[in-house]
Amino acid sequence: MPRYIQTLASQPPFHRTTQFGLLYLGLVLVASVSAFMLIDDGQYGLFSLLPTTVVISMALLTHRTLEALLAGALSGFIMVSPATAVQDMAASGLTVMQDPTMGWIILVCGLLGSLIGLLQFARGTEAFSNASGRYLKTRRSALLGSVGLGILIFIDDYLNAMTVSAAMKRLIDKLKISRSMLAYIVDSTAAPICLLIPFSTWAIYLSGLLESHEVAETGQGFSYYLTLIPYLFYPWVALAMVTLVAAGLIPSLGKMKRAERGDEERTPESNEEDNPEQFTRRPARLINFLLPVATLILATWIFDIDALIGVAFALLVTLALFVVQDMAPLNRLFDEIINGLQFMLVPLGIVFSAFILQDINEQLSLAETLIEWVMPVMSGEWLPAVTFLVLAGLAFATGSFWGVYAIAFPIVVPLALATDASLPLALGAMISAGAFGSHACFFGDSTVLSARGCNITPLQHALTQLPYVLIAAVISTLLFIVLA
Repeated sequence: MPRYIQTLASQPPFHRTTQFGLLYLGLVLVASVSAFMLIDDGQYGLFSLLPTTVVISMALLTHRTLEALLAGALSGFIMVSPATAVQDMAASGLTVMQDPTMGWIILVCGLLGSLIGLLQFARGTEAFSNASGRYLKTRRSALLGSVGLGILIFIDDYLNAMTVSAAMKRLIDKLKISRSMLAYIVDSTAAPICLLIPFSTWAIYLSGLLESHEVAETGQGFSYYLTLIPYLFYPWVALAMVTLVAAGLIPSLGKMKRAERGDEERTPESNEEDNPEQFTRRPARLINFLLPVATLILATWIFDIDALIGVAFALLVTLALFVVQDMAPLNRLFDEIINGLQFMLVPLGIVFSAFILQDINEQLSLAETLIEWVMPVMSGEWLPAVTFLVLAGLAFATGSFWGVYAIAFPIVVPLALATDASLPLALGAMISAGAFGSHACFFGDSTVLSARGCNITPLQHALTQLPYVLIAAVISTLLFIVLA
């Protein structure tokens, strides 16, 4: 064994991981510059996979998500232009910040963190946990209750992930169930249920795409989407899987076994758990949880499924409720709002970095390259299965789920018509692929929020749920093959 490697192996794990990480970054830098020198006329080909490869491998090496995303994005910008890579990456960051979608995500996630911070400050989540504990007294009932609550909050995957995790994690802890198991349940009823119950942000977006690509007539996009729901195999299978796992009919698999034994990576808890003595003087009232959450869901529904308006109304109602109860001075309540916002800074940083990674992947034409490679087999009866596999891999690698839909629609629809393949089945495969990406990608927004809500790391969450995700993907692929 080389002396340098022997030296690394003899050091403590923390220093060993750090030095291996620095060595890895050096190799990434060399690979990126080499790729720049080998690229001909902007045709990146196989090199377009480098940023995604860097992200996944570095995340597995360091168990850190944010740093891996930034390193992967930087490797892509070095490939495009080594001399201006840092400037180009900074410019990309500014462009991402100016994107209305990114602004919406920052506001929704930040305000959701603030709302949950207030609920925990008022012991509202504790009251809900205590009330649930009177009926959900076993592991099986608690997990099935979590699935049921996730199904009820079908309007938006962000609301689903944050609300269910905040509501159930105290009860889960009391029953000695791992947070990783709760995160898997939360994530499995986020995007999948938003696709299966069509009164959601996902369904509205897809209905618009169906009309804009002339698959459905103007005003008929929603009606056409309803006909596609039976063909959304991955959401159906994922929901069935999580129900069976919660019922104890499917055992803990892979790293979930270790998590269930208590071996899981936690992130810092929120203010309630850090300072429990501050909460003993306030009674745990169920109304302090139910009224804010009901306002959140109803306001989101009333204002055209807009989660931003919903959470804004919920914050106002919550503040008024707590002031009427003389819960605390108004300035203290606003301090808790700021603390809740700070609690969301890391997941927002991950989502922001994922958007930068999406930008460089677009510049490298990653999606177009992959689709071009598999185009020869995207024909006839194989089209739905190949569409699902390729787009699922693309969504997982890039963290872009709605973006994958926008790219794939003008490709999949003409191919289905030209090859006489089943258009509903092909569209079902495409939509299912986005659901898989949202569920499986460790830096995707839904995964990050599910992990943050349960106070575990995104990588811990992604690895513990991976066996179930892959089983659901395999079953979905077989269904697309058989029914095609």
